[in-house]
Amino acid sequence: QVQLVESGGGLVQAGGSLRLSCAASGRTFSTYAMAWFRQAPGKEREFIAAVNWNGINAASAESVKGRFSISRDNAKNTVYLQMNSLKPEDTAVYYCAAVPGRGLYTGEPLYDYWGQGTQVTVSS
Repeated sequence: QVQLVESGGGLVQAGGSLRLSCAASGRTFSTYAMAWFRQAPGKEREFIAAVNWNGINAASAESVKGRFSISRDNAKNTVYLQMNSLKPEDTAVYYCAAVPGRGLYTGEPLYDYWGQGTQVTVSS
């Protein structure tokens, strides 16, 4: 099992940047594919970005391409989400998720482990 703890959320003005971190417990972090999802008020949770076990392959949603990037540091058991050019519509609770495997997974049902989420609020 793996436990996930997100951090780095907060209040930022439109056009600003934030970097979210997700720290994972355990010694097998490198065997997990990782992803970020978000859920805005009144909306379903949606995929944002995913990265494979070694960080070589990544994918992101069309709504954030060119603005958000996912990365990981297996030595630190941490995955990051760099968010630039933030917009008010990016306001949501952001979750990191993990699933054992060497692939690149974008589907929410595929993920086994979830963090508690961190709030990101973008003011206009």
